[in-house]
Amino acid sequence: MRVLSGIQPTGRFHWGNYFGAIRQYIDLQHEDEAYYFIANLHALTTVRDRQELEQLSWDAALDLLALGLDPNHAILFVQSDVPEVSELCWLLMTMTPMGLLERCHAYKEKKEKGLTADSGLFTYPVLMAADILAYDADIVPVGEDQGQHIEVCRDIAQKFNHHRGEVFVLPKAKILDQSAKVPGTDGEKMSKSYNNTIELFEEPKQLKKKIMRIQTDSRPMDEPKEPQTDHLFQLYSLFASVDDRDEMADLYRRGGFGYGEVKKSLAAAAEAYFGPARERRAELQAQPEQVRQILGDGAAMARKKASSVLKRAQEAMGLCPGG
Repeated sequence: MRVLSGIQPTGRFHWGNYFGAIRQYIDLQHEDEAYYFIANLHALTTVRDRQELEQLSWDAALDLLALGLDPNHAILFVQSDVPEVSELCWLLMTMTPMGLLERCHAYKEKKEKGLTADSGLFTYPVLMAADILAYDADIVPVGEDQGQHIEVCRDIAQKFNHHRGEVFVLPKAKILDQSAKVPGTDGEKMSKSYNNTIELFEEPKQLKKKIMRIQTDSRPMDEPKEPQTDHLFQLYSLFASVDDRDEMADLYRRGGFGYGEVKKSLAAAAEAYFGPARERRAELQAQPEQVRQILGDGAAMARKKASSVLKRAQEAMGLCPGG
């Protein structure tokens, strides 16, 4: 079974990215084959500054490797380092109905809000289809909100196969377990668009400062509180052991405590949880050639696979005259 997924470098990774997706990518890398890419071509629809995109892409590579993505088990590469995908995208676009793309969420939402949508956003699902089909991916782990794109990918591949022969493997979505709710500093879902994130590798002082500013209610200290409905407790639960979590839940139900105690415990637990990864990241940052080698080797392996799939598609469309 071949697993594939990409992650956009549109900002520094935060707790929501990790618990909602990255942690599960790392678990899935032990399948038969796993391809993970830094989706810098997709990021072009939102990140317009060249230096910012370069830095965010580099940071994404460091973060993923530090968090446990192992190049001995997974192929890690930068999307733009595999030009075969862009050519495959064009072949797919020649067979993709406009109506299919007009029904996609991202484009529809912008249009309904009266916002300008460029052609990159409109054709985003076709590039995503090319990303998937180029590697004969069987399984694509995605969040529930991305499930539509896998259906679009399957629709495009099925139409291509119907008219041109059995060229593409039809992928299946693996909806990631997002039961571990990751609230932001304001209690809403943690998201860059809400400006309520806590980055994975915040400097310790900045981390503590951000945690201490997390919004809480104004109930008196002596009043008992239900832990499961409190977003501060939900954040603490992401990092704490079962025993520590149960002990904190008992404290909530007894009352007689201040939220400052919970925030200090959260800061300590988060720092301990990501501490080893922070050290690995510092080591990787000090060895840029090693990271470039990993990305280069990954791109070479990805190109080899994508080239064979592209050739199948080219031949099916008559783009290899004379054999």
